[in-house]
Amino acid sequence: MRLVHAMLGVALSMLATAGAEAAPLAHREVLDNGAVLLVAERPAIPIVVVRLSVRAGAAFDPSDAAGLANLTADLLTRGTAKRTGPELDRAIEFVGGSLEGEAGHDGATISLSVLKKDLALGLDLLAEVLLQPAFPPAELARRSEDIAAYILRSEQDPGTVTSKAMAELLYPGHPYRRPVSGTAESVRRITREQVAAFHRDNYRPDGAVISVVGDVTVDEIRRELMARLAGWSAPGHARPDIPMAPSSPPVEHRRITRALTQATVSLGRPAIRQDHPDYFPLVVANYILGGGSASRLYGRVREERGLAYSVYSFVSPARHGPAYFVGLQTRLDAVDEAVGLVKAEMARLGREPVTARELGLAKSYLIGSYPLRTDTSGKMAALLTAIEENQLGLDWPDRFKAGVAKVTAADVARVAAIYLDPAIFSSVVVGK
Repeated sequence: MRLVHAMLGVALSMLATAGAEAAPLAHREVLDNGAVLLVAERPAIPIVVVRLSVRAGAAFDPSDAAGLANLTADLLTRGTAKRTGPELDRAIEFVGGSLEGEAGHDGATISLSVLKKDLALGLDLLAEVLLQPAFPPAELARRSEDIAAYILRSEQDPGTVTSKAMAELLYPGHPYRRPVSGTAESVRRITREQVAAFHRDNYRPDGAVISVVGDVTVDEIRRELMARLAGWSAPGHARPDIPMAPSSPPVEHRRITRALTQATVSLGRPAIRQDHPDYFPLVVANYILGGGSASRLYGRVREERGLAYSVYSFVSPARHGPAYFVGLQTRLDAVDEAVGLVKAEMARLGREPVTARELGLAKSYLIGSYPLRTDTSGKMAALLTAIEENQLGLDWPDRFKAGVAKVTAADVARVAAIYLDPAIFSSVVVGK
């Protein structure tokens, strides 16, 4: 017990020292075209990572073209007005860098990583794929089939099937209900004209975030970016607003039959974003419940009773539909027993105070492990982007650690009673 308190005391002392002496997480400014530029100078690392994010995710897919955002992002690096896809590959691989496009629910991202000496070439290529993608018909046909084949294969994966079914339960009538990749049928129907129009309407600087981390100064990267993106401007029309997902969808339970040797189970419900006052207590409660190998679910369900191959819980603070999930994999004949034990632990967390040891371990871990989110340039760029997109402020890491440090056992019990009541969780079970 004394060790736990000592660990927490050291972590809190480090937090106080860091708050007094730490330099700003990054420089922030709004460029003339409306894009937000975030720069974290790391001169000791001879690599520059650029993460350009636009609000062009699957949430903006037309209802009859699911998977359009994902396909558009995938095709960005498959040819431009100047180079073919293979030529782009050879150019970036020759300097040992990487250039990729991908889409999620809310946004699409172009990620560049190059040595400092090759930054000019890397930015040339990034500007090409952003502003001058060609969307070659042959590449569209090939990638459409590749994605459709991947979707069909994923339908045999119980985790994917579970996640898809849970999204349908938690997000009725909302864009988050649709998979980012779409369906095999919808992807195969997408035309080049749809891809080009989606790019034209959604790859725009207003709402864009450019996060840069590495051996570069603010003045230098601003100059280099604007030399290439000066003509990037927003179209005249406004983008559609994405509504928040329903905060209280109907509680439903779904069983999906698959010829499997084990069952995959997911429990889910709407949750809260990072700006909610209950967020920090919920993060601590989650760690105690199922956040790691020291959690109650791991100890009770997996170690003591041997009922689960894996068991976990996590908060997903998505921009338009935060959610809370509990998941496990178990034997087919143990589903009801394992789920019953999980729900009992969820309810107990809101009924009985956690021990000082549990609280201390959770807070020490959450505070002490936070630097691991920035230990690489890629992680730092992703964190900066997430902070900006969720309007958390560049002091978010310090506020996160301070908020966690203030959580009490009473706070944990209070939020657990509200957010972890098993009666308000929908469930999906995939198995025989």
